[in-house]
Amino acid sequence: MPLGSRTPGQPGPSPQLRELKETVRTLLGLDDDTAVMVRQLACTEPGCPPLETVVAVLPMDGAARRWTLLQPAEQITEDDLRHALLAPDQDHHQDH
Repeated sequence: MPLGSRTPGQPGPSPQLRELKETVRTLLGLDDDTAVMVRQLACTEPGCPPLETVVAVLPMDGAARRWTLLQPAEQITEDDLRHALLAPDQDHHQDH
């Protein structure tokens, strides 16, 4: 079943996206008051991968941060997240 697909009666995000959210929360040491969003998006621009995954962290009292990983959510590992979230700006997009 494709990532993000839901069977009738199954509310909420896919298990993979929930797992990525929890990994982001753990890696960044976030509390429950900080919103974490993980979305898999289709990209139709030239040179863009067909699917990319966007991670956004929205603290109650600080600046939002966003990272774009140029791969489908189902291919992202904890190491991928660690590299993207914790490394200085390198191979990923980060908006402050």
